[in-house]
Amino acid sequence: MPMTEAKFIFPDWPAPACVHAASTTRRGGASTAPYDSFNLATHVGDTLQHVQQNRQQLREALQLPDEPAWLEQVHGVEVVEAGGSIPGVADASISTERGNVCAVMTADCLPVLMCDRQGRGVAAAHAGWRGLAGGVIEATAERLCRRLACDADALLVWLGPAIGPQAFEVGDEVRDAFMRIDTSAGQAFIAHRPGHWLADIYLLARQALQRQGIEAVYGGGRCTYSEAEDFFSFRRNPRTGRMASLIWLSE
Repeated sequence: MPMTEAKFIFPDWPAPACVHAASTTRRGGASTAPYDSFNLATHVGDTLQHVQQNRQQLREALQLPDEPAWLEQVHGVEVVEAGGSIPGVADASISTERGNVCAVMTADCLPVLMCDRQGRGVAAAHAGWRGLAGGVIEATAERLCRRLACDADALLVWLGPAIGPQAFEVGDEVRDAFMRIDTSAGQAFIAHRPGHWLADIYLLARQALQRQGIEAVYGGGRCTYSEAEDFFSFRRNPRTGRMASLIWLSE
């Protein structure tokens, strides 16, 4: 498949001019089915040459100041610094340095991008249901606020494309995990069939952010499962590619 121009989603949020952010779609790139065509992950079985071509196109199209800090994501709550050596195993990264690119990859899980209102720091978190229940959003916000010596209400948050509430079917164990954290999580689950629920991952994330005192939350509303032309979806096809959500500071 010849490489075509990649398509991006840019957050509609009141971030400072020095904060740059984007989410990729599956459109554009060099990968062939079932990774067609802008797959950015090296761990899913795609041809390495195609992934490298896609990553090069990503850097050029977004004029990235450096290679993104690609993480080995494990649905956990570890938060690392984006700069310096290879980040390693983690599900979120932060940076207060100009030119470091925080990045997470998803294909149904929720990408969460953060910055402060003054443009001094940024963060990216990978939030599947396990990470959400484990506190990855809280851990990321706390790490960024600690570094910036600011309160949580100084942060802006953008929720990237994830599986929508009409498609995200989960079992009792998932609902129970969130209900143990906060009974208001019940608002995010609709009974679907015996022992199964439709879960609203966007609402669960907003509830977690609200508990942290973060009210300025933007984005949400896309569905990676149902919007097959735009997004990879692990639920729809376990052998598939990954999108990336990225955020960085410029001078």
